[in-house]
Amino acid sequence: MAKPKLMIIVGSVREGRVGLPIGEWVNQAALTDGRFDIDFADLKEIALPLMDEPNHPRMQQYTQPHTIEWAKRVAAAHAFVFVFPEYNHSYSPAIKNALDYLGHEWDRKPVSFVNWGGNSGGTRAQAALRPVVTSLGMVMTHGLIEINFAGAQIEDGAFSPNEQQSTVLSLVLDELQQLDGALRPLRS
Repeated sequence: MAKPKLMIIVGSVREGRVGLPIGEWVNQAALTDGRFDIDFADLKEIALPLMDEPNHPRMQQYTQPHTIEWAKRVAAAHAFVFVFPEYNHSYSPAIKNALDYLGHEWDRKPVSFVNWGGNSGGTRAQAALRPVVTSLGMVMTHGLIEINFAGAQIEDGAFSPNEQQSTVLSLVLDELQQLDGALRPLRS
């Protein structure tokens, strides 16, 4: 059986973002782990416009080339890690837009979060995103990573995780693999 495909979605799109180095850390850890094929999806590069499809996503009658390509990538993934900041006690608009484009493609797939903020470490963003992914039929991992003042862990353009963050990410990868195995028969 082929390795499950893990999509790492970087949902920070601003100039000077700390999200890309954090996403690259998650990507490198997953590559080193070796259990997954990786699709690194940087929403800044993908540049989805605000949702512009005429039909509801549940119909899967996509008309825009960017939606068709996005749907193929998401449908091919078996599990997800969303890497995103906290903005005003919520998650980034790029993540919401990327989620809203699709429906069925997310269903019955495991998801985990790596997020950051100030004192909260992004907890409020995570809490706000949970009902969204649940309504799309995704299954959350227990393990999640919250990073306080993430910019302080960026050195020479690279994110330097602490021991706890590295340990939790390893546990998250374990759980994503387990959940994919449990959920895959339900997706057939």
